[in-house]
Amino acid sequence: MGNTFGHLFRITTFGESHGGGVGVVIDGCPPRLEISAEEIQVELDRRRPGQSKITTPRKEADTCEILSGVFEGKTLGTPISILVRNKDTRPQDYDEMAQKYRPSHADATYDAKYGIRNWQGGGRSSARETIGRVAAGAIAKKILRQVGNVEVIGYVKRIKDLEGVVDPNTVTLDEVESNIVRCPDGDCAQKMIELIEQTGRQGDSIGGVVECVARNVPKGLGEPVFDKLEADIAKAVMSLPASKGFEIGSGFAGTLLTGIEHNDEFYIDENGEIRTVTNRSGGIQGGISNGENIILRVAFKPTATIRKEQKTVTSEGEETLLAAKGRHDPCVLPRAVPMVEAMVALVLCDHLLRHNGQCKVL
Repeated sequence: MGNTFGHLFRITTFGESHGGGVGVVIDGCPPRLEISAEEIQVELDRRRPGQSKITTPRKEADTCEILSGVFEGKTLGTPISILVRNKDTRPQDYDEMAQKYRPSHADATYDAKYGIRNWQGGGRSSARETIGRVAAGAIAKKILRQVGNVEVIGYVKRIKDLEGVVDPNTVTLDEVESNIVRCPDGDCAQKMIELIEQTGRQGDSIGGVVECVARNVPKGLGEPVFDKLEADIAKAVMSLPASKGFEIGSGFAGTLLTGIEHNDEFYIDENGEIRTVTNRSGGIQGGISNGENIILRVAFKPTATIRKEQKTVTSEGEETLLAAKGRHDPCVLPRAVPMVEAMVALVLCDHLLRHNGQCKVL
């Protein structure tokens, strides 16, 4: 239970951090979509560990294998299975965590729920599970581009108290990928990198905010009442490891405004289309996309596994101390960017297929 996401475009991820491999099964992908392992690999390379001096040093190529659902470079309309084999596993690094619970991690809660857990790297609770999401997101992104030229771009907005100045309406992927922290504000990015390095040397970790924009989203996506578009996006991104907060459009800042200050007034553009003068709604009104850019933010906590000594308890209920071993990101934000993009793309793709099935029959 809880390993499957989506309705018409449905994914199921599998695998553990230090097991044989991780991956995803995608069901509901339309047939005849041209896709290759190389295209998927581009997104996985943005997520993989060991890609820079500010990420975990675990060395994984994260090479994907398409096992089913694609023939002669095109999707068949049948389930697509994608596998990434684990190579650089070091389960012995986690021997101490077999009995000791890592503070703010999933160790104690997994034991409470299942009575058993894979303590090697966190097993299923590891961010390595997101490989399957990113692989599926690569396919969802291609569907969105082909159907309506929809693009989904994420970037690091803030690391601790360092916040970049970025215009979500104009930011480009090249600007995001221009530095290892994935903050398009170059001056702020350098300060972020220095702060992450300093924190890592101290055996500690820091968090921040990823902002994401979806452009050219068609009007009408979203299902009243419980499957509102922003509600499904919120569930999607809040299912990511270390996510702790979500807001869209004006978000919490909107609570400081009055109705007349916050409302997005309408006008008719040069093409006769209904548009809004402002976009405090974040591209969604009444749970349905309105054609404006969808702009959202996700807060990520500091990485739970750190090398600093902390008070904890054992699975037997004894108080003890733990300075965790293993290889972990001092800040998850740079690698979280493609994860957020993937989850947003999966929701938009799913709702696009649902909308076409429901509203384009006649």
